[in-house]
Amino acid sequence: MLELQIKWFLILLANFLGLLFLLNIILFKPLLKLFKEREDNVNGALGAAKDMTQRKDETIAKLNKDLADARNKAKETFEVLKAEGADTQKEVFSKAEAEAAVILQKARQELKAEAEKARQALKADVDKFSDEIVRKLVKA
Repeated sequence: MLELQIKWFLILLANFLGLLFLLNIILFKPLLKLFKEREDNVNGALGAAKDMTQRKDETIAKLNKDLADARNKAKETFEVLKAEGADTQKEVFSKAEAEAAVILQKARQELKAEAEKARQALKADVDKFSDEIVRKLVKA
């Protein structure tokens, strides 16, 4: 069977422990340090990405608010300008109506004057024509 010799067992144990100690210093600690740095870098990048996402969301919310405010302001300005335009239109129409009424009144007066002149001229002609008709009737 298998004999267990303490001497060789201790040598192998010392060899194993020495190798384990050396591998720990040379291999395991640098690898663990590298894994830790990598984990820290990944966590830092994730944190930065979360911060950027949060800033992006805040900026988008601010831009949407500013856009809504600008739309409201533009709508108010449009309504004010629309009201001013309606007032200006009413003023222009009332002035035009007043001017048209004045022109119409002048035209009526001129037409009455022309009609009166025509009546006077026709009265003179009527008297002349009636005298002529009477003369022709008397001669006939």
